[in-house]
Amino acid sequence: MLTPNLPEAGDLLGRAVADTPEAMREAARTLQALGAAHVLVKGGHGTGDTLVDVLCDGGRCIELPAQRIRTKNTHGTGCTLSSAIAALLPQRPTVEAAVREARDYVVAAIRRSDELSVGGGHGPLHHFHNLWPGANARRACLPEATE
Repeated sequence: MLTPNLPEAGDLLGRAVADTPEAMREAARTLQALGAAHVLVKGGHGTGDTLVDVLCDGGRCIELPAQRIRTKNTHGTGCTLSSAIAALLPQRPTVEAAVREARDYVVAAIRRSDELSVGGGHGPLHHFHNLWPGANARRACLPEATE
């Protein structure tokens, strides 16, 4: 599985890759021809309020749109996504299912990242968003307080 963002896909192919789904599909298919079984070209570096990732498995390509989240806390999104995909691949029935669930995790981690106040510049995602209490925290993994 190869998971380049738009600039990385361009570097691998020796040319710029536009953020249109058509250009992303073409880039993914070209990268597959170099040997990758699955390619997820990530559109987070693109423009507009909606970003689109394109997942190709050799036979088909699917577009995975998401609403862009305006935050400065995006440090590590690509590494987090590829790690989540790698962790989920052996646990899910298809590559697509693993990618969709990993993307959901990353989107939630970005959405909750403004709850953190660490470092300067581009901050990290909130990797523990579903474990730490907060204004919108899900407490599924925390025991209920008892008296």
